[in-house]
Amino acid sequence: MRFIASPPFQRSVKKLHPNQKKELDVAIHSLGSNPRLGDAKRGDLSGVFVLKFKVGQLDWLLAYEIVDTEIILLLLVGPHENFYRDLKR
Repeated sequence: MRFIASPPFQRSVKKLHPNQKKELDVAIHSLGSNPRLGDAKRGDLSGVFVLKFKVGQLDWLLAYEIVDTEIILLLLVGPHENFYRDLKR
């Protein structure tokens, strides 16, 4: 499985602390074994999957698209607050 990071994803990862990056890595590795692990979105965000994971006591979200059987495009990562608003941009 190959992961491609979008520019907004790369910008949000740059701002993360080391413990947050470690939790993100665990979530991404879980996608490698099962790409349909996240919830499929509908409407404006059709084709996008969102995986929920914990960072400390906060719920964080990871948005991604399955391009084909070997490629996953990572779109955005962050806490729930304003996540879907930023994802629609």
